[in-house]
Amino acid sequence: MSTDLTLHQRRRQPTADELRSIPWLVLLRPDERARAVASLLVGDAQAGDYVCRVGKPVTYWFGVVEGLLKMSADNAQGLTMTFAGLPPGGWFGEGTTLKREPYRYNIQALRKSVVAGLPIESFHWLLDHSLGFNRFVMNQLNERLGQFISALEIDRMNNPDQRVARSLAALFNPVLYPGVGEVLRITQQELAYLVGLSRQRVNASLRTMEALGMISVEYGGLRVLNIAALRYGMF
Repeated sequence: MSTDLTLHQRRRQPTADELRSIPWLVLLRPDERARAVASLLVGDAQAGDYVCRVGKPVTYWFGVVEGLLKMSADNAQGLTMTFAGLPPGGWFGEGTTLKREPYRYNIQALRKSVVAGLPIESFHWLLDHSLGFNRFVMNQLNERLGQFISALEIDRMNNPDQRVARSLAALFNPVLYPGVGEVLRITQQELAYLVGLSRQRVNASLRTMEALGMISVEYGGLRVLNIAALRYGMF
């Protein structure tokens, strides 16, 4: 498939396996699910592709099927603040979609990823007709609020080990990112992009956390052994 096409132009119908990875579909009644599946599309994003940009109108509610995305925005000084990493199973932008307002953040693929999109009209139809969907969105909004409060705290931390630990813990949120499981597939460079530190500094923090029994560094990813220690920065 040509990478000269935009992500929107690369959209296609989801496969059966991709549909099975969408966590909220199982919460719908058969008629609701059929309507949602008929409107769902997926796009094959390349590293660096933007899923959405600041100021652009919302057209889809998005989710990560495979890969890793970054949610960020630039401040008045031109500095980038990363709000969240978005691993598999994560759906995002429900607040923007609810209000039908332009995006206030950028979403960018850090690696080759598969991104699903539910058209905004289908999103609002499900809100009007599905109790299961409403509960999912309500839980998302509640967890997202806590996530952004944590992101502000992390951004003000001077201790790099605590920054890495808290950022890593956020990626293992089972409500927001049910597709992650016990092992997060992430490189040290990708984690550095999310945390805002150098790859070398992230590597040093990971070695410290591994020595303390918080994580296990495995081929191509990280396994969390003590999520509480990561979440509360127990160094």
